[in-house]
Amino acid sequence: MRHFGQIAPEVRQRLFHREPCEFSADSPARLLSAALGATLYSPATRPRLADDIVKQTGRGVVSMVLCLEDSIRDEDVAEGEENLVRQFTDLAGREGAADLPLLFIRVRTPEQIPDLVRRLGPAVALLSGFVLPKFTEERGMPFLEALALAEAESGRRLFAMPVLESPALLYRESRVESLEGIFRAVDKYRDRVLALRLGVTDFCSSYGLRRAPDMTAYDVQIVASVIADVVNMLGRADGTGFTVTGPVWEYFRVQERMFKPQLRRSPFLEGQAEELREALIEHSMDGLLREITLDHANGLLGKTCIHPSHVLPVHALSVVSHEEFSDAKDILKPERCGGGVLRSQYTNKMNEVKPHRAWAERTMLRAEVFGVANEDIGFVELLAAGIPA
Repeated sequence: MRHFGQIAPEVRQRLFHREPCEFSADSPARLLSAALGATLYSPATRPRLADDIVKQTGRGVVSMVLCLEDSIRDEDVAEGEENLVRQFTDLAGREGAADLPLLFIRVRTPEQIPDLVRRLGPAVALLSGFVLPKFTEERGMPFLEALALAEAESGRRLFAMPVLESPALLYRESRVESLEGIFRAVDKYRDRVLALRLGVTDFCSSYGLRRAPDMTAYDVQIVASVIADVVNMLGRADGTGFTVTGPVWEYFRVQERMFKPQLRRSPFLEGQAEELREALIEHSMDGLLREITLDHANGLLGKTCIHPSHVLPVHALSVVSHEEFSDAKDILKPERCGGGVLRSQYTNKMNEVKPHRAWAERTMLRAEVFGVANEDIGFVELLAAGIPA
């Protein structure tokens, strides 16, 4: 699979200075953690889940979470488990199964992990891992131990994606202790923790809050403070950190139908970018776009998504610009290893080699999985090209 793989090769050549790389569920963890992109959540009870997964694959989704937790009723858990086994078995028998997204199951209890792996049988080959809810050191260790057991029994590499959403992490008096405990747990299983996910909806719930569609998570100060501390203690660029993904965006409309007429006036818009940008703002996408931008500015990569219309904006804004790529490449040249300051090729900034090195390394990893846009290509052109026919 690859980002923007749903786009025709000749169109990708027009869009990209360097195209996104190909990867698979067996690729190195470091690459996969950066490549998650917009992780689309779906209730595990959907009767045509296998068809839904195939459909979203054709629309550019590269990671999905099939949820047995908050998205379904308590009394539907057993039905959801049975449905997952049926749908995975269905998918495993189809052609092109190797090109499916990275598939994760969000469980409620540790016991579900080895039980589901056994019940999936050979279809476990399609499973990339599990999402672990309300993760703390005390609650999370049994999940990670169960994952290790299931992996040993199945012979299948399985990743964990803990969700940081517990009140202990939110409350000021317990936050640092909670973060230290989370670090101990995930550090012990570092090779199997693909990314840490933020449960901002649960954070807001603790205070009876819900952000409006024109507000980002960073406008809610109590939430912004948690994100900052999570990145501070768990997202460092010194080799001890983990990939931290952006919070869910709750709002959606049937965007695709609204945008198709404007996006298809020409293949690459030809001067209509501002007109389309105004349409995006008018139809409540501005909040999502601002939040994705702020996610990147605060050290987050990828995003939890609950609607397919969110996927393309996340991926389009994750593509590395030609300017960013030029700066990162200059900073990482072998002859620059001694440090120093140099003017950027775009002659609009100074690049300090040592302070900007970690940023450059992260940028080059993002460039590998999301690609580098051509000089004349921006977000709108990438979004337009990605809209399915």
